[in-house]
Amino acid sequence: MPTRQPARIKARRTPGDLLAGLGALIVLVALIAGVPYALYRLAGPPLPPELLNLDLLTSQVGTSTIVAILVLLVWLAWLQLVVCVLVEIYAGLRRVGMPARVPFSGGTQMFANRLVSAAMLLFTVSAVALPIAKLTSLPPSVPSVVSTGLSSVSGPAADERAELEPVRKAKKVYVVQPPHGRHHESLWEIAEKCLGDGRRYPEIYRLNQHKEQPDGSRLHMADLIRPGWVLDMPDDARNIHLVPASQPRDDTLKDHRDKPVELDGRTQTFTPGRADLPAEPAPEVSDPRGRSGEKVGERAGERAGADGTDGTRETGQDRARQDTSRDPVPAERPPRAVPDTVPDTVPDSERRAPAVADPADNTGSIGSTGNAESADSGQGAGQDIGLGALDYLAGASLAAAGLLAALGRRRRQQLWHRAFGRRITRPRDDAAQAELALRLGADAPGSRMLDIGLRLLGRSLAAENRVPPTIYAAHLSPQTLDLWIHPPDPDAPAPWTAHDGGQVWRLPAHEGRMIDERALADAPAPYPGLVSLGSNGEGRVLVDLEAAHGPIGVNGPQATAALAALAVELATNRWSDRMRVTLVGFGEELTVIAPDRIRYVGALAEILPELEAGAEGRVHGGGVLTGRIHGRAADPVCTPHYLLSAIAPTPEEGRRLALLARKGVRTAAGYVVAGEVPHATWNWTITQEGRAEVDALGFDVAAQLLPRRQYRALIDLFLATERLEGEPLSDEPEPVTDTPSVEVRVLGPAEVVGPPPMEEGRAVIAVEMAVYLATHPGGVHPVVLGGILWPRGVQPVVRDATIARVVAWLGTDSQGRPNLYADESGRLRFGPEVRSDWMLFRDLVRRSHASPAGRPELLDGALSLVRGPLLNGRPRGRYAWLAADDLEYDVTAGVADAAHRLCEVRLARGETDQAVAAVRAGLLLAADDEGLWRDLLRATHLTADPVRLRAVVDALHRRAASHPYGGGMAPETEALIDELLPSWRMRSAPTA
Repeated sequence: MPTRQPARIKARRTPGDLLAGLGALIVLVALIAGVPYALYRLAGPPLPPELLNLDLLTSQVGTSTIVAILVLLVWLAWLQLVVCVLVEIYAGLRRVGMPARVPFSGGTQMFANRLVSAAMLLFTVSAVALPIAKLTSLPPSVPSVVSTGLSSVSGPAADERAELEPVRKAKKVYVVQPPHGRHHESLWEIAEKCLGDGRRYPEIYRLNQHKEQPDGSRLHMADLIRPGWVLDMPDDARNIHLVPASQPRDDTLKDHRDKPVELDGRTQTFTPGRADLPAEPAPEVSDPRGRSGEKVGERAGERAGADGTDGTRETGQDRARQDTSRDPVPAERPPRAVPDTVPDTVPDSERRAPAVADPADNTGSIGSTGNAESADSGQGAGQDIGLGALDYLAGASLAAAGLLAALGRRRRQQLWHRAFGRRITRPRDDAAQAELALRLGADAPGSRMLDIGLRLLGRSLAAENRVPPTIYAAHLSPQTLDLWIHPPDPDAPAPWTAHDGGQVWRLPAHEGRMIDERALADAPAPYPGLVSLGSNGEGRVLVDLEAAHGPIGVNGPQATAALAALAVELATNRWSDRMRVTLVGFGEELTVIAPDRIRYVGALAEILPELEAGAEGRVHGGGVLTGRIHGRAADPVCTPHYLLSAIAPTPEEGRRLALLARKGVRTAAGYVVAGEVPHATWNWTITQEGRAEVDALGFDVAAQLLPRRQYRALIDLFLATERLEGEPLSDEPEPVTDTPSVEVRVLGPAEVVGPPPMEEGRAVIAVEMAVYLATHPGGVHPVVLGGILWPRGVQPVVRDATIARVVAWLGTDSQGRPNLYADESGRLRFGPEVRSDWMLFRDLVRRSHASPAGRPELLDGALSLVRGPLLNGRPRGRYAWLAADDLEYDVTAGVADAAHRLCEVRLARGETDQAVAAVRAGLLLAADDEGLWRDLLRATHLTADPVRLRAVVDALHRRAASHPYGGGMAPETEALIDELLPSWRMRSAPTA
């Protein structure tokens, strides 16, 4: 069979090409030479004398000056065009491919590209500048290869040696490249490189969503890809690898795990998880649910322009899971490096050093926004918080609210033991990150609505002498609280309403906010067994453990992580009064969170006899719920007992657990056991991807989990509250200016005094930025600041635009210097004429201490700066960085110490009224410091006015009784009241 010989195709120019080229050449000459000639003759040189006069800056601007400025702008536009033309000519003659980008010249350079391309057709066919608008790199030419049963032969002779086999389909994959310097690939850049348009990144995301990668993790969010991942690509992709379409994905991952890549002109082999390579970039703004198909960057930029925020929605658990668990003990993904995106100008103490978790620990890594502890720890100051902490602790919104309340009670007890000159011990490292995540995700309004709504329901049913229905599950969203009840009942007590034929009772959020909490202070909790199963994307889904009427089996690789989350929420929720939670085979450390509720045993055999003995005396049937709603919160009827076991029962233990349920009759108990449970009423499956499936109830939700890393961080957070010795306050402050042009106030509501008012939507983030910079005078790098103000991530363009807006807003000082500037190292810091009231407070206290006479007027001046609690009224979800910062701890201790010292000075001089005023000024901010309350009791007692003393005692008693964190009063305070006013207990004793 004769072969076809290659033939040369002659290049041809059409008459149209010649005409277009000639026209383009004429236009180029006119623009390059004609425009400047006309400008010079008609308008004069680029810089006329009017613009060279230095008086222009202070004198009134006239018409001639405006015309001169417009002429200068035209000259600059012509110069920009000339530069673009030169760049395009160079690219076309040298055939460098993509022309260099001229900054701020998008449309101008495209116009120059077309003119130069057309003009070059007059001289050559091949030397044409490549269009920059639709430039895509072509795939490398590949010799034709014919596949035979024995070998692959190249060239035309293959036709004579064997018959051609049918063409086999292939699929395309792309290996994410290692970082080049500090630049990391994103799906947008991969789409731009391989598909020709970055806006097609959702196609890549959809093809790879939830697919396993070489390092064992999966793609859940479009912003989070890692070097070494193997991505399936659309059919029209270029610059990719081809693999057989029938090849299993496991084989594809193995084939491309160590694929060589070209970087800086040399071949490197990338292995996921290597500690000696730069790490992944910090996450930017994305849709929290990992949705594709939306222009995330554009939407975030638009929202930032409107309100100065990154536009993220803090749904927490709705975000895709990053950690996984493969063992009975919650485990997480393989080690990965902490993002390293801070430029070289950032000092080592603030750099986000690559931190790789201990491989034996099998945990991920978490950043820290606190001060750097060591270079090796990888937790430098200002580091973005770890996504694992946000996904789990912030996602468990109801549990987070309960944990913060429990933490607040422990902090009050720390304050009882605080010594003068010291602050309470604050958490560090992962523990600080855990508190930050809790503050970000806590849903205190939702927790209140669930608690008050259920108590009101129970009281209303008790008033009508009705039997409460069984609640199998509940759904709490920002709009409503829905209860799924049995049997259906269309007669729901107001303000509840019945829906779906009485199967759902609904409480709208606006009705829940109007319920008087004080009127229900003694109303009992009717459904203490409600606990979060997870989220369905619209709200929290809760199930009632008692409604199962029998044991609940939990299966799957993350069963223990789910049990730990259940235990934490049960032990800290506010919609129960008293309960017992017994943990079997796990969670011994959780007793530190709620020792009055949680206990630990090593095996089911240890607890079953007690459960069986207690079951004999329990109320059953409708009596459980009826008994509760007719009881009191302080003395609840049918105190529940919930068993959570990570150890699967033996057949005999399973039989005994089933008998405890009394053949499906409701008891004040619930049993949740990991593994196969004989006679289980419900079976939950917690999948590897973090989904909770309950077939009996038809649920498939994102499970609420507490993996090992977050579990340990939470334990460390509460262990820090057991350290009662405290720690020293921060170093002495630097002197402050007496004539500030800008003052940032934090000792009360956050305020920035001096600049003009900013529009309300943008003021929140601007004020928070000013507060952070004013309370950190050493400065902070913009990248670090972005991770602090936007802990869920922010696009650099949004961050930089916000910083620029704040720079313009704060203006300049009396010397014309900007009040906010970047120093030589790139850190943002305030100028010398910006101060904060906290800086002034500390300076006044320092000067008072340095004076031999004490100078109480300086302390008076310091306390006069206090206007209320620290940053009072801050928006929900903002200022979360306080959890990992010294400020909150230093301010509380500093104000309390200043008030205490001034009180002593005034009492020594016999000025009792002034002493009382000093203490009250300190209590405006440090209201939980009972040392100040004791000072107030002593000072008031010395006024010899028993009525005033009684008023102080009553106020202290009411505060202790109604404190949101509970805990009563310190024993020293009660003892002092007994000494100063022995009759107070009789008057404050509750009436029967």
